[in-house]
Amino acid sequence: MPRGKYGVSEAVIRRLPKYYRYLKEMEKAEIQRVSSKELSQRMGLTASQIRQDFNCFGGFGQQGYGYNVTELRQEIKKILGLYRNYNVIIVGAGNLGQALANYSNFEKEGFFIKALFDINPRLIGMSIRGIEVLDIDQMEEFVKKEPIDIGVISTPKAKAQEVADLMIKCGIKSIWNFAPIDVEVPPDVVVENVHLSDSLYTLAFKMNNGS
Repeated sequence: MPRGKYGVSEAVIRRLPKYYRYLKEMEKAEIQRVSSKELSQRMGLTASQIRQDFNCFGGFGQQGYGYNVTELRQEIKKILGLYRNYNVIIVGAGNLGQALANYSNFEKEGFFIKALFDINPRLIGMSIRGIEVLDIDQMEEFVKKEPIDIGVISTPKAKAQEVADLMIKCGIKSIWNFAPIDVEVPPDVVVENVHLSDSLYTLAFKMNNGS
């Protein structure tokens, strides 16, 4: 179904981060201009698909001239909403939560982790890259003082919906969920359910089916 102000399909939305990533790499390599054909060869998409995707947002290139790599990356950055900073909390300070907190590249794109929360007394009080692990009972008060844009769930499956409900109660409107269950949220809350096993199962399929 179409969503957002651009009214584009979910499939197009899913491809935008891939475009952004490839364009960043080209910019690092000091490539100044790229055609849809050249981009298609790098990304494994058709040139026609790329042009259709970009036309959803008004189109960015010129016929026979291609795309300015830096300008195109900046345009996609704006479309993705990466022109501003986001405050983030992580609930679940186990191995996955700590790995996410340790990933400094999030900050380079404007996502700043403000705190981690857990129920485990052995984890509460720890500091991960300068980010403190707090008791989950402190989350509501913390969010009142420090406005949070995104809540990350990295808890076991059994606790995920309870954590999502608590985040929503605290006024958090965007949830990035790594628990192996799709959490349910009201219409005014956006959620991205990330199932790491799905990607692994897809890899297994390709290995065994010659894809």
